[in-house]
Amino acid sequence: MKKGMILLIAAGFIFAAVADGWSQPKDIKWATSSAGSSGHRALVNFDAIMDKELPNYRITVLPTPGAIFSVKGYATGQYDGYYGADIAFYELANDINRFKGFKSHIKRYPVQSFWVFSVEVGVAILAKDQGKFKQWKDLSGQPVFTGPLPWDVRAHLERAFKQLGVKHVYREMDLSSVGAQLEAGNIKAFNAYTNAEATTAPWIIEISVGTDWAILNPSKEETGLLRKAGFRIAEVKPAAFRKDIHAPKAIMLPFYYGFHVGLEIPEQDVYKMLTIIEKKAGELAKADSAYRQIKEDMPGFQRLVVESSVNYVPIHPGLAKYMRERGVWDSKWDARIAKSK
Repeated sequence: MKKGMILLIAAGFIFAAVADGWSQPKDIKWATSSAGSSGHRALVNFDAIMDKELPNYRITVLPTPGAIFSVKGYATGQYDGYYGADIAFYELANDINRFKGFKSHIKRYPVQSFWVFSVEVGVAILAKDQGKFKQWKDLSGQPVFTGPLPWDVRAHLERAFKQLGVKHVYREMDLSSVGAQLEAGNIKAFNAYTNAEATTAPWIIEISVGTDWAILNPSKEETGLLRKAGFRIAEVKPAAFRKDIHAPKAIMLPFYYGFHVGLEIPEQDVYKMLTIIEKKAGELAKADSAYRQIKEDMPGFQRLVVESSVNYVPIHPGLAKYMRERGVWDSKWDARIAKSK
């Protein structure tokens, strides 16, 4: 009798433990861009919050050569989460550029679930070369590092250059050598991008210590042509670069990044993740100013980017639930909510 009672109590204890979430946490292999990038830094800070607030999941941050690798890795089943941008989704949906011919390899289609920040691309030159280069078109025929080959910042700036007819010579190089290559004249310009109009990448901060560079803004004519072509324009304050950029402002072209998961993570868990982020937005922004936009208006930011990407990739039902509750959902997006097959 006693033995039977003990077994009954033990079974009840185990059942209660599982019901209370005492089971092993689910591992999420979350890929991002390379170490030293803004995306890697932001996901590490994101992970620090989730480790405390969402104990039923255990995130492993995995750097890749570029965000594009994380999107492709998710689609082919290598990763559980990824770092995806609207420009990548545009290319994926249209089977062009870096995604040309990729559709046949897709095992699961990417889904948008959390938009983190904007990234603004711009152009930097040596400060002493300001007299030589007055606008972006002046870089035609010149060697330029627009970013590592797979990176979205490169794709976005190259797209703008193409629109303006800037026929530069692309140079590939290690991020740590950009400053030295600029000073040696091996490149005449590089992609000086920012996050959330508030900070820049660690590698840009590092080269700024020993290299005096200046922002090269597009001319008014170029800015008008870019607007007409559908590019957004942002005026970024010099403080975002933590140095003298030798200009009162930087005229830059924003696009948007997110940390996304697919339907393998249930609706309620993604919804919970989003509410945690909203609650901890101030803490995240304090650790990394790239989260400034989330701190200021997370629901509004989700709406802004979902609107720009809704035709390219479907929306996670957890994000849809969050947006509905915050009053930023548009019913015309109902058909774009991702569904399990």
